[in-house]
Amino acid sequence: MPIVGVLFGGSAALLRQGFSPFLPGLGELGYRDGQNVMIQYRTAEGQYERLPALVSELVAAKADVIVALASPASLAAKAVSSTVPVVFAIGGDPVPLGLVASLNRPGGNITGATFLSVELTAKQLELLHELSPNAGTIGFLINPGVPDLAAQTSRAEAAAHSLGLALQVVNVRAEDDLEAAFVALVEQHAGALLVGGDEFLISRSARIAELAARHTLPTLAGLRVFAVSGGLASYGASLAEALH
Repeated sequence: MPIVGVLFGGSAALLRQGFSPFLPGLGELGYRDGQNVMIQYRTAEGQYERLPALVSELVAAKADVIVALASPASLAAKAVSSTVPVVFAIGGDPVPLGLVASLNRPGGNITGATFLSVELTAKQLELLHELSPNAGTIGFLINPGVPDLAAQTSRAEAAAHSLGLALQVVNVRAEDDLEAAFVALVEQHAGALLVGGDEFLISRSARIAELAARHTLPTLAGLRVFAVSGGLASYGASLAEALH
């Protein structure tokens, strides 16, 4: 049977929660896991430095195609293999990320779908301002390890400036950083919080929602899973549709 390798930088739990639309999409094309196609999953649990080794595992397993979810996995797949076809689903723009040469002619062994969530950063901040009009300082929680860090941060800063708000950028690389991040936000008198686009942060949606509630900090993120996990709101594209 052909092998489809699935590569994700976030948690296995988040992958199970969000990946289900992919399987009906395959089914519509006549492919069913365990019957005429074999799907192998690899997750880095937020440790992006593990991704190249996970790609190598899929290549060694003779995967016929690799499905890379989010930018870190997509870049790792592109860097490790120039022969195995890679199909990505990401929130960033694949051209400036270096994934493809152009949208109409991607070139190489990689193609996919983008829902351009980075472009929604300004709108997310605007909506958060409407939900918390008295917040003069907005916190921006971001993982400094994401490939599109500069793009996300610059858009958030520009949006905050246009609204006359101060932006407090707080970096979170690991689970242990979250508690300190919220302490820093409170010390800087942040009145609301925007969660940046990153699979590690989304994998910790429930924990972030819990800390936001404890510190009475209205919080918005890009994917629906955050609101379902107890966050105040989400605004962004449908990850389920992208995977389908």
